Amino acid sequence: MAERDRTGTPVLEIRGLNVYYGASHALQGVDLKLQGGALAVVGRNGMGKTTLCKAIMGLVPIASGAIRFAGHELAGRTPAEIARLGIGYVPQGRRLWRSLTVDEHLRMVSSGHAGAWTVERIYSTFPRLADRRNNGGGQLSGGEQQMLAIARALLLNPQLLVMDEPTEGLAPVIVAQVEELLINLAESGDINVLLIEQNIGVATEVAPEVAIMVNGRINRIIDSGQLSGDRDLQQRLLGVGRHAHDETPDVETPTRRSETERGAAPEHAVQRVYISNPKPPTRWSQPVPVRQIEQAARIVSAGRAPGMDAALPHAELRPLASPGENVVLVAGTLDTKGEELRFIRDVIREHGLPVRMVDLSTSGRHSGAEVPAHQVAAFHPRGASGVFTHDRGESVAGMTLAFERWVARQSGIAGIISAGGSGGTAIVAPAMRALPVGTPKLIVSTVASGDVRRYVGPSDITMMYSVADVQGLNSITRQVLRNAAAAMSGMVLDRREPARRESGGVKPAVGLTMFGVTTQSVRQVADALETDYDCLVFHATGIGGQSMEKLIDGGQIRAVIDITTTEICDMIAGGIFPATEDRFGAIIRTRIPYIGSCGALDMVNFGAPDTVPEKYRHRTFYHHNPQITLMRTTPEENAEMGRWIGNRLNEMEGPVRFFLPEGGVSQLDQPGQPFHDPTADKALFDALEQTVRQTASRQLVRLPHNINDPAFSAELVSTFRSLHGSTRPKPRRASR
Repeated sequence: MAERDRTGTPVLEIRGLNVYYGASHALQGVDLKLQGGALAVVGRNGMGKTTLCKAIMGLVPIASGAIRFAGHELAGRTPAEIARLGIGYVPQGRRLWRSLTVDEHLRMVSSGHAGAWTVERIYSTFPRLADRRNNGGGQLSGGEQQMLAIARALLLNPQLLVMDEPTEGLAPVIVAQVEELLINLAESGDINVLLIEQNIGVATEVAPEVAIMVNGRINRIIDSGQLSGDRDLQQRLLGVGRHAHDETPDVETPTRRSETERGAAPEHAVQRVYISNPKPPTRWSQPVPVRQIEQAARIVSAGRAPGMDAALPHAELRPLASPGENVVLVAGTLDTKGEELRFIRDVIREHGLPVRMVDLSTSGRHSGAEVPAHQVAAFHPRGASGVFTHDRGESVAGMTLAFERWVARQSGIAGIISAGGSGGTAIVAPAMRALPVGTPKLIVSTVASGDVRRYVGPSDITMMYSVADVQGLNSITRQVLRNAAAAMSGMVLDRREPARRESGGVKPAVGLTMFGVTTQSVRQVADALETDYDCLVFHATGIGGQSMEKLIDGGQIRAVIDITTTEICDMIAGGIFPATEDRFGAIIRTRIPYIGSCGALDMVNFGAPDTVPEKYRHRTFYHHNPQITLMRTTPEENAEMGRWIGNRLNEMEGPVRFFLPEGGVSQLDQPGQPFHDPTADKALFDALEQTVRQTASRQLVRLPHNINDPAFSAELVSTFRSLHGSTRPKPRRASR
């Protein structure tokens, strides 16, 4: 971040700001100062963030207080006057003209506003807008609309850019692009940024400090690094964390607790019950207005808990097919991609397969799909009103969640296929990832030729590049869509055939994690077990560990030898192959026996040498290949990893054996090799021994060998056979 003058006039200073909506006190004495650079404001829905933006721009009347921009008082000025002073505004919901083309939007704003940002620079910065310059605002995807809204504000060449939730409802790939743009703007020194955002990751990356808004006030201003690393604080103040995607309690599957656990509920405790769909939705149903839902809410007391299930709203789960029949789903936004999706459906029918169309549109229009949009939307925690809103981004995000929940409750899905742009891909991908590995999943997408890991994740989604935009049928899209439909049909038909089984039956699967520097160990273990087990090796590149654990959660892997836990290094030190905070979570949830080790905990992964962060330049490196640079972990980092892993091992209820190879944790960590560092290894082992609560079933095992020595592998195999040959506890069902 470029250095700023912290002594001059603040770019934005707000003192004692009060705003009312009727009798509702929306902003309650807000104090906020942006000296320069970037400042993020985060908070739950309804805390007053959008009202703050509107107050700055003169869009709502101010009851009292002061708003100063570069020394100029804004109170009493019109929005046009405020914009002319040098404030650009990117409102929530984009607010574009459907009838104007991209180029017309930009030319209209650029007229009379000379400066560094020109239409040509916009097209250079946003190549996608250049490609769509002749398309109307209503023909753009959500990501494209957001790009245009930002571009429109930049063409004013403002001194301050106020952005109200610019990443809401966008695909992860587009979110990353917007985040990079905001970081570059703030670092350039030309434009200051006030970012209103609910995405904690974006807010903490863009701004060095984050203001937290609670009930119309600024609760505190906190360093971004501190907020990013404090999950408890995020959950307490912002309602984010493990269940951040779903702030509304899931009334469909209420948690049942014993009287002892929940205590005696006070007799006067009450709860509001909302019926999101007073009548069962059909394909012709219109969304129920939020006001009507709120007015129809009923009050029940906590004492009625045993009988509440009948009163709680629920979405009707209609069977996809007759009992025993499996169908292919063709899912997508039929209001914009109807012609293309119906073409896919017809090709699949030509192959003799039953097909159902699932409409994921948020326009509320009738589509004729077997599963209409309102039926899917009913599975949102707030019902259809959580999907059919007046904000496109919020509607897309709501439909994404509703579709994921709808798919999770279905049976009889033989396969699922979709086609669309970044928005459509973002809607269907989470639901596809929730399906078991092996169920055919295919997306024809305009983003399939780029980085698709955010869409695919640890699943087996197949992505096919559309070549031409999925916008009507032509000589190219017909070929691509026909190939996709044929591929889906082939996958489904192949799964209908009786499974080819080896003599003696199917061998149980065991998951092993491997890196290049632990290959010898994994091969030795796999060779020793291959007669009795189907050895599935996962490359420990972050997504590899997630893939293994997804299969464990799904019951497709019931045994694991987790030799290579190196993904923890990248999670802690900021490498490119990080684990998630849920690493080892599947083992904890399913209680299967766990055998693990410290494989490659001596290294953090970065890209080419010039990608290594400046703060690490003095460290010990090994150039694995031109695109991968390995950095030796320090004793301090090893101690932190030992404590993190140890705490996760303590949560495992099944048998645990975690091996400590005193001769080195990788091929590079043995005498004479560049990463040999007994002090760092000792810090790791000592931290594990100090953290792990060892019992008869949970043990750390020290061995005097390098992790790749045959004697070390032999001990792993012997322990594995003893655990799986004697006792195999019944797994607990993994929670969704």
